[in-house]
Amino acid sequence: MNHFFVSSGYIEPAEASLLALPNFHALPPFLRVLLTTDGTVTKSLESYFWEPVKVETLAQGWITLAEDKPEIARTTGDKVWQRQVRLVGQKSKTEYAQAQSHICADQLPVHIREALEAGKVGIGELLRECGLETYRQITCVGSTPDDGSASAAAGTVWRSYRIVMGHQPFIQIREEFPVSVYL
Repeated sequence: MNHFFVSSGYIEPAEASLLALPNFHALPPFLRVLLTTDGTVTKSLESYFWEPVKVETLAQGWITLAEDKPEIARTTGDKVWQRQVRLVGQKSKTEYAQAQSHICADQLPVHIREALEAGKVGIGELLRECGLETYRQITCVGSTPDDGSASAAAGTVWRSYRIVMGHQPFIQIREEFPVSVYL
């Protein structure tokens, strides 16, 4: 598994040419921050856009994995909690991001699992409020043009990371950011 941004904070151009990465130099600076931060995105969005950001749950529930998820040490046939959300400005109604998570909910204390299943708050906020000691490890970043061009500015950029607690990975998250919102 590749480990991005662990020590230098960025990927050198020579390394970037080996991967399907967005052109970081062409992205708005705040979007580069969102792709590389190991903090919670919701609080960063609230600070930057100066409005409350709400987490809207689009879908969630228990699924049986159809393929291995090495990022969270789960294999085909294991059950995980899958959640899809969007982060929306409460005043502007702007959609800042969408995220899909695979959560080893059986590793969480019951009260945290119940709050997560209620779908009222973001994962980062929930973990922070409950005082769990965790860290985030970015595993991949990329871009998805939506018009067939090579430019990420026409589409989205994304990052995938895992959250580790007690040296055990238990959440894998992919966040997607529409570039046009950040121009």
